[in-house]
Amino acid sequence: MSTEGPTSSPTEPAPRRPKVIKTNQQQVFLYVVLTLLLSFATVWGGRALLHNSETLTFAVGAANSDEALFAAKLATVVKDNGSRVRIEIVNNADNAKALAQFDRKQADLAVLRSDSKVPLRARTLAILERDLVLLLGPGNKKIKSLSELRKKKVAVVAENEASLAFVRSILEVPDGPEAARVQMAPQGATLDRLFSPPNGFGAVVAVVHASGAVRDKSYEQVAGRGGFTLNAIDEAKMLARKFPGISGETLTAGTLSASPQIPDDDLDTIGLEWLLVAQSRMSPTTAGELARIIYENKSALALDNGFATRIEPASVEKDAFVIAHRGAADYINDDTKTFIDKYSDLMYVAVAALSIIGSIFAAIYAKITRIAPEKASELSTAILDIGERIEHAHSLDQLECLQDELEAILRGAVIGLRDGTISTDGLDTFKLGYEFVRDEIGMRRDYLKRHAGEADKTVRDAGPAQPDDSNVVVVKTAQSA
Repeated sequence: MSTEGPTSSPTEPAPRRPKVIKTNQQQVFLYVVLTLLLSFATVWGGRALLHNSETLTFAVGAANSDEALFAAKLATVVKDNGSRVRIEIVNNADNAKALAQFDRKQADLAVLRSDSKVPLRARTLAILERDLVLLLGPGNKKIKSLSELRKKKVAVVAENEASLAFVRSILEVPDGPEAARVQMAPQGATLDRLFSPPNGFGAVVAVVHASGAVRDKSYEQVAGRGGFTLNAIDEAKMLARKFPGISGETLTAGTLSASPQIPDDDLDTIGLEWLLVAQSRMSPTTAGELARIIYENKSALALDNGFATRIEPASVEKDAFVIAHRGAADYINDDTKTFIDKYSDLMYVAVAALSIIGSIFAAIYAKITRIAPEKASELSTAILDIGERIEHAHSLDQLECLQDELEAILRGAVIGLRDGTISTDGLDTFKLGYEFVRDEIGMRRDYLKRHAGEADKTVRDAGPAQPDDSNVVVVKTAQSA
């Protein structure tokens, strides 16, 4: 009879839970990815919110007027440039009514000439065109000064009645019967007809677009027949000081006619500016974007008749007749913004989003989803369980299985302490439990070996076993059978 008894199969250690480090690393990676994605979504949403479509109302005069045609082109160019801004055009009977609508804050954009009454909240985005004042006399007659015109019959060649009022103001013609001496020229009338009977005008004052004057070949045709003389306005500087909307201009030689050359030398005159104005309340971002589109697409905005062919930036001087809008001024003064300046707002939003979203996920990870390292003291339970099974081990093989389990727990504890899956909390308790069970296994091993030796000695002293009589009888019976 064996003293060791039946041998049981080794007990497999309970499966450990998934590795903490791997799981925690996966969580950290997931939270980092989510933080970046949500931050990107926040920035994109903020940018979309800040750059959402904005519709601006553009008040203009009649549909066939220069400002109305320019507004239509501007609306197309703005749309083609993929801008968030959209322009809605509102027509009026004339430009004066359009400015009145602008003054009532019922429009965001308008075009005004510098001799107009300027609304208080108007701010310049761009100078679209310049008007020149041409003082023309019949034949070879020179007009030395504007004071001479007060005694002459004067025809005003212009597109509208506003120019007639302007000429009367600079000539200081009072209202009443005398005002009739300065009158609008009949539509389509040529200079020859105006200077000839029965009209017999002593002078003609033409208020024309600078771009149109260069293209108009009628001046060259009339000049070839000796039909007029272009006179300088020597009072240009005085008029510019007296009337803030007037600017001093210089006509270069050959502006109106190359052959004969008119003027034959540079000549002083006066002029007016056509300004694209916006409400002062318009955001600098919107105004700057409009200014950029206008300055970068000048050729596309020019009209066929020459209007707006030489668009100029708004004057950023403090004493400008109509001061520049802050958004346009910022663009003019700093045309080449750095990447940081251009996207600083989005960068601030991105940093704030990363900080807030990252803090939220860090709190969730630390307080909720993070798998905390297993305490070393918690392994003592498994060790004590092995200790309880020692007394039931009746063979060295069973004891070796328990020894293997104990060593596996120790090995796992050492690895866990190294990679962080097990904390040092309760390590002394673990060590005490391990040493206690290890010693118990050693004592149990000595006990089993000692009792196994005594059993072998008892068997040897008893000698060989004698056959049993009953067995003999059975055998004989079997043989006799």
